[in-house]
Formats: sequence, C-alpha cells, structure tokens
Amino acid sequence: MSTEGQRADGAGARERRIRTGGVELSVAELGDPERPTVLLVHGYPDSKEVWSAVAERLAERFHVVLYDVRGHGGSTAPVPLRGGFTLEKLTDDFLAVADAVSPGRPVHLVGHDWGSVQGWEFVTVARTEGRIASFTSMSGPSLDHLGHWIKRRATRPTPRRAGQLLGQAAKSWYVCLLHTPALPELAWRGPLAAWWPKFLRRSEKLPAGAYPTPSLPQDAAHGAWLYRDNVRSRLRRPRTDARAHAPVQLIIPTGDVFLSERLYDDLDQWVPELVRRSVPAKHWIPRTRPDQVAAWIDEFVTGHESGGRPAGADAPSGPYTERFGGQLVLVTGAADGIGRATAFAFAEAGARIVAVDLDLEGAARTAELARLIGAPAAWAEQTDVGDGAAMEKLAEKVAREYGVVDVLVNNAGIGLSGPFLDTTAEEWKRVLDVNLWGVIHGCRLFGGQMAERGEGGHIVNIASAAAYQPSKALPAYSTSKAAVLMLSECLRAELAGRSIGVSAICPGFVSTGITSTTRFTGVGAEEQERLRKKTTRLYRLRGYPPEKVAGAILRAVVRDQAVVPVAPEARGARLLSRIAPRALRDALARVEPL
Repeated sequence: MSTEGQRADGAGARERRIRTGGVELSVAELGDPERPTVLLVHGYPDSKEVWSAVAERLAERFHVVLYDVRGHGGSTAPVPLRGGFTLEKLTDDFLAVADAVSPGRPVHLVGHDWGSVQGWEFVTVARTEGRIASFTSMSGPSLDHLGHWIKRRATRPTPRRAGQLLGQAAKSWYVCLLHTPALPELAWRGPLAAWWPKFLRRSEKLPAGAYPTPSLPQDAAHGAWLYRDNVRSRLRRPRTDARAHAPVQLIIPTGDVFLSERLYDDLDQWVPELVRRSVPAKHWIPRTRPDQVAAWIDEFVTGHESGGRPAGADAPSGPYTERFGGQLVLVTGAADGIGRATAFAFAEAGARIVAVDLDLEGAARTAELARLIGAPAAWAEQTDVGDGAAMEKLAEKVAREYGVVDVLVNNAGIGLSGPFLDTTAEEWKRVLDVNLWGVIHGCRLFGGQMAERGEGGHIVNIASAAAYQPSKALPAYSTSKAAVLMLSECLRAELAGRSIGVSAICPGFVSTGITSTTRFTGVGAEEQERLRKKTTRLYRLRGYPPEKVAGAILRAVVRDQAVVPVAPEARGARLLSRIAPRALRDALARVEPL
C-alpha cells in the first residue's frame, strides 16, 4: 500500500490516492485530522459524492474520510473485473485507507447500501478487530446474516416466515438481473444512465445537483461485480462467526423499496452492542435526510469517544426513541406550558429541538433543558408567529442551519375572554394573528418545506376543546380555535398524498401560564388582575398538567390521529358536539363566566 499527491478541491476537501491490491483508490478528507475519524463508504451505483452533504455537516466536529470503492468514481478498476470485487479484497482496501488516514487509531465506520454490506464484513472479520471503533449501517445487511435469515425461514416455514421471504424476494428482483452476463453493462452504458437521475428525483425526491456524478455509467457497470463476486457464494455458505466486534448503530428507512425491515429481526444475536433507529424515508437517506443522518452519526460517535460507553448508554430511551430519535422538531410557544412540555417530550425521545417563542429567554431555557433531557441538539429562536415576514425569515433560517423540520408543533397562542360586544377590533386582530395566522404561517412555510423535500412529516396544530364547545365568555378565542380545527382537517386531506400527517390537539382545562396572561375585555385593570388570579387558581385546582398534553401529541404523531381531545371535559364536549349539539349551544354555552 502506498499514498501519493494530496490536494484540496474547491469544497475544501483534501484529496489523495492510495494504491492497494492492484488498484488506486480516490480518497477525500475533510475536517481536522487530529479529531476522531469517521470513514464513509458508499453503495451501488454511487460514488463517494453520495455522502457530500453528510460529510460537510460532520466535518465541523470530526475528521471525515470518503473514498471511491474500487472501480467507482476516481478509483481505478481491478483487472480482470471478475474476482476483483470480493469482500476479502474490499476489506484489504478498507484497511489500506484506514491505515493511511488514521494510523494507530480506530475509525468510526459508516456505510450505506453496498457500503453497509461491506461494513458488515469489515466489522465481523478478525483481521479488522481493533481498527473499527463503531459502525453505523444504513440500507445494507450482512450477506452472512442474510444467508442465515433465509435458511431459517426456508427450512422452518410458517405463513409469516413465507410471507417475509416472498416480500423480500419481490424487493430484490434487480439482483437477478445484475447477475446476467453483459446485460447490466449494456443498460448502464446506454439509456439507463440517462434515466437514472430522473428516477431518483421522482421516486426519492432527490434535489437536483451534482449527484449522480458523470461517472455513473462506469460506476454502475463495474459495480455489478459486487453482486456477482459475493451474493450467491455468501448466501449459499454464510459464515457462522459473523459477530460484530464493535458497537453497531442500525438506521432503517421505513420506506426502503429495496429492503424489508424484517431482515434485521434476528440481528441482536450477531451484535452484542446494538442501537436501532428508524426514519420515515426511502432508500437514499444520505441525500434526502443528511441532517438527521449526520446528527445520529455525531451522537453515536461522540458517545463512544467519551470513555467508550456501551452503545446507547447516553442515548435517550423510551417508547418513542426509535420513532423520533434524531428528527428535527420545531415547537412554537415553547417558553413554557404545553410548548415547553412538548419540547421536553420530544427531547426525551432523542429528537433535535427548535424552541420558538417571543420570549427568547424562556425559549433558550427550554432549549438548554432539552439538551440535558436527551436532545442531541436544541436551539432557541425568537419570533412573533403572527408576523408573516418574521415567520418567513425563521423558516429560511431553520432550513438553512438546522434542516427541514420533520415534526411541526404550532402551539403558540394567547387567551382572550369577554363578551363579543365588548371585544374591540384590535383585540380580535391580535387573537387571530397569533392563534390562527400563527398556525397558517407555520403550516404554509414549514409544511411547504416538508412537501418539497418529499419525505413526509407531521404537523400538529394545538386547537382547544373551545373549538367545538361554544361559550358566551370566549367568542374570539373559540372562533380562532375552531378555525384551527377546520384548517387542520382540510390540510390533512390535502397533504395525505404527500405522506404528511396533520393532527389537531384539543385540550380542555390545562394548568399553564396562559391564564396569567389572558386578557379580559370590558373591565378595568383591577378587575382584570382579579379575574386572572381567580382563573389561574381554578386551573391549578383542576390540576391537569401540560405533560399529559405533550404525551397525547407524541401519540397523535405516531398513530397519525386526526383530532385528539385531551382531558375528560374535552372528550365529553367532543362527544356532545356529535350526539347532542343542542345541549352545548343552549345550555353549556350560556353558563355565566367567572
């Protein structure tokens, strides 16, 4: 093995070539070489550029290394091609790169697709033990594990196991085609290479850009030998000692059209230290979800660099961790009450948090506590949700600096109580600006970003039981919340085809700070203060905490629920609105206020 000539490209990456096993590998490095090394291995039919967005994000904290697998991108191909892509030779390449870029120090390996297939080989063979500090796998199983998975289901079939085999066989149809002589090469060097970028943009919603690279026809033609040299032989005779000698983080895109989630059901017997993640996305998550992928890698690597704790020792745990871990969640009105409780609940599930509030100090405190609770990252932003221009700036900043939001919680709201005839036009404007227009701005801007990304998401709008429970004391507030409820149900129908869920949460009497800031119309300052104190006291006596609303929000996202009344009085009013609406209109709505 030898290295030669280093240079920096336009993006700041340092490039070098490494000679090993009759080929020259094209290697790129980013970040400080003194920091822990994260080594990214690409799949089929990609080159190392598939990792560019993830690498840029990781380079701020790590020494990031990418290389083109032999025969791909800037790396030369073996001669002859047959027999030149075995897992044994690919392991030689990995060791040559690791020794060159991180001599004497183990690397944190990350693989996608065939890069992950290779990674499983690297992390389970004896000669690499001590060279790998951790392994993150995405969309690529171990061929040995897969061989045993198939044999168990074929030799002891049940209807469920047979269904799993048939399901994966249907997803793997292309593997047979790649084994046919000459056909893949002709297709890729012909019309398939021109069609492939269009397919990725349409099916995976990949943004247009420098990926795929011009080397695609050659990469795909050479890469067919990855399948021919390895798949049949390993599936027929899988290794029995393919146990990982380093901690493993498994990231499963739940919408992967090529691989079933069931392939990993038996993984615990092969991996002593395993962390599982799932993301509602398709196959090419290094391109479609770079923020989330980078965040998970960062968290996993940092955890093992900080004293070598077991996999998942520092990661949040709980029923929602696998669902929300690493996702970006934005909560408005996050300085206190339901907003803060919701931010904490998502933080406990391992989500990254953007806490938004007009009260910057309160939002900053929420973000600080969210990080302590379990959020891998949390930020505070000051914004008036009722200001359309301010919300546009916020949406642009969030997308640019943190990524596209996965879950949006439009929680910010203000209270207004008093007779309709005593409510001024200015008071109407303010309550509608915050309670309704704040929701509209959030849905339009962040929902639009979700739709453009094309990987789904979820919008949660905090309405109220007042949305369907009329009251002579709350005409303005109830109107704003009823509009939020109807908006949510309309959006749910519109965005369903884009895999974006929309839930309206309708709490009852919840003990939060909203009562201490509620404005009562038509009364003087002294009476206003008396009413605020009395209302706050009654809500506290009711004793329904905002944490229960936060729990309902997480369940609503997981279950994709449309309308969720929270607290007995909210559920009761919802039921009455359906079976006895007259009782609400002619009795409860006319109850005298405090």
